[in-house]
Amino acid sequence: MLKGAILRKAIYPGSFDPITNGHLDIVKRASSIFDEVVVAVSKSADKKPMFSLEDRVKMAELAVSGIKNARVLPFETLLVKFAGKLGVTLLVRGLRAVSDFEYELQMGYANESLDPNIDTLYLMPSLQFAFVSSSVVRSVIYHNGTISKLVPQSVEEYIVTLIEKK
Repeated sequence: MLKGAILRKAIYPGSFDPITNGHLDIVKRASSIFDEVVVAVSKSADKKPMFSLEDRVKMAELAVSGIKNARVLPFETLLVKFAGKLGVTLLVRGLRAVSDFEYELQMGYANESLDPNIDTLYLMPSLQFAFVSSSVVRSVIYHNGTISKLVPQSVEEYIVTLIEKK
């Protein structure tokens, strides 16, 4: 549990389809709190992601490459099982709006019911990133718009390369 715990390692899970500047903002904030932040990219097949798991992992790796205490790992199981394998009991989640809070509260309670040792820490992104979401980025990509203000430059370049290959 969080009470009296030494905050050494946390997991920041998500589908990251694709990772955005808002996600990166949360990773940076979490990396200033924890010794290690694992950006856990879920397979999320039920969400029918735009990008493959491998591409989402690669984009996340590019995005966090300048953060020494962040690393990226894919996972395909229940989050609490993945956390247990890593010996992590704290999850980090981002909250942009009230609608996020309702969903995240349910997920936090579900995770805690599956593993009572799991705690969730909620962080708000900086105001400039409060509107940025992966779904907004996907919509902009779908309509051939510019995503340069929504994702890290390295991720934008990777996405452009993927689109050119199609």
